[in-house]
Amino acid sequence: QVQLVESGGGLVQPGGSLRLSCAASGFTLDYYAIGWFRQAPGKEREGVSCISSSRAYYADSVKGRFTISSDNAKNTVYLQMNSLKPEDTAGYYCASRPYDCSDYDTAYDSWGQGTQITVSS
Repeated sequence: QVQLVESGGGLVQPGGSLRLSCAASGFTLDYYAIGWFRQAPGKEREGVSCISSSRAYYADSVKGRFTISSDNAKNTVYLQMNSLKPEDTAGYYCASRPYDCSDYDTAYDSWGQGTQITVSS
């Protein structure tokens, strides 16, 4: 059974950092892409970052601030978020799909329950 579990969310001040984790079970990361998406109240879900076979992709809005990485031994993907801004406030979700990353959230098969990030002073 495929399962994704996010953790690491919370409240942080502008300019602060957080690291999100996405623990996968039921499949191995070797053959899957893991994407991070976020959705703020009243807004559409947007892609943030994705990793597949050590290739990483980022939305323009997070380039240079967020770093995605994968520990295949732990079957876990991380999203290190630095220099956080209030506009980063959203629910963050990880999702999986076979092989390659996709810009489209509908291309992902399985989703975690999400973790909330609030950036506020």
